[in-house]
Amino acid sequence: MSIATRLLHSIPVDEQTGAIAVPIYQTSTYVQEAPGVNKGFDYARTGNPTRLALENLVATLEGGHSGYAFASGLAAIDAVVKLLSAGDQIVAIDDIYGGAFRLFEHVYRRLGIDIVYCDTTNAENVAKTITDKTKLIWLESPSNPTLKVSDIAAISAIAKAHNCLLCVDNTFASPILQRPIELGADIVVHSGTKYLGGHSDLIAGIAVAKTEELAKELKFIQNASGGILGPFDCFLTIRGIETLPLRIERTSTSALEVAKFLETRPEVARVYYPGLESHPNHEVAKKQQSGGFGGIIALALTEDTIEAATKLVTSTKYFKLAESLGGAKSLLCHPATMTHKSIPAPTRQASGVADGLVRLSVGLEDAADLIADLAQALDALAAIKEEHVVTKEGELVVA
Repeated sequence: MSIATRLLHSIPVDEQTGAIAVPIYQTSTYVQEAPGVNKGFDYARTGNPTRLALENLVATLEGGHSGYAFASGLAAIDAVVKLLSAGDQIVAIDDIYGGAFRLFEHVYRRLGIDIVYCDTTNAENVAKTITDKTKLIWLESPSNPTLKVSDIAAISAIAKAHNCLLCVDNTFASPILQRPIELGADIVVHSGTKYLGGHSDLIAGIAVAKTEELAKELKFIQNASGGILGPFDCFLTIRGIETLPLRIERTSTSALEVAKFLETRPEVARVYYPGLESHPNHEVAKKQQSGGFGGIIALALTEDTIEAATKLVTSTKYFKLAESLGGAKSLLCHPATMTHKSIPAPTRQASGVADGLVRLSVGLEDAADLIADLAQALDALAAIKEEHVVTKEGELVVA
């Protein structure tokens, strides 16, 4: 059975009415027959039928034991970190999402959890970084925003040898292209805001646990902390997931065309896209992803400045300048001043997030139109550069 068929038929038909769409159970509590005797639900923070349908659906797609839906992707990350205790250590990918960095550095570090960062694209780096205090390895693969791809299976073997957990943020790939639990991960997280929801109309987070033991711990944390996803947003996320295979197929195909075009432009020094043979982790991506390489591209401008990047991101017509990604409409952003601005400049730049880096989220528009849009924006950038060059006695001089 294909993943598309399994996905659609993992969404239950409502037993009471036969409704083909999952009903929105907009309730805070449930009537009980007697104290502790109920129909499986007692209070909506603890459980909701709409939320349960979403949680079961994503767990099925990721091949895990159980899934849990949270109010945001960061709330899901927060729940995973709460599995740890003061004195424990996290080994995390150096090219990490700015919100995760902020949470790790400004919340959990002062609560006694140590975090060290390394380039996880080389599994040996992970093995060298782990200590006896390491309890969690944190990967994004592909990473945000430079699309580093880490060998999940190899790092899983290292995690198991050191008796620590491996969590993979699978937001960029989605379970359509990559299923980290099948590659050895213990936990998978998603910003459901992105590809799972798919329409830029909700904020959501998902955590999927591989084992029953981990599932019980995450369920306890979800209920105790209370950062749950509301029933209407659960409904919207389920609705988005129904078209996930089609959207991922379209964006992956278009993104590859856009990435190949960008490689031809002199204004672009480097294109980051795992589907390109020029990507340093292309072979690893081919090994652990199937059906495409996703819709996210990053490009480094030849003129590595915030001014050049700002000019580019404000010159497009179809690519809209905004935070987030994974929606039907194409978006672009400047990580240095937007998504990753909470990371100190030296740290950010050392991980590859340069001042002239721009991230693209390819949507469902026609690829030719998107390429034309980027072409005119790059032409505008080149024209600005030429305006700063004047001729003096036969020599080119920067004005």
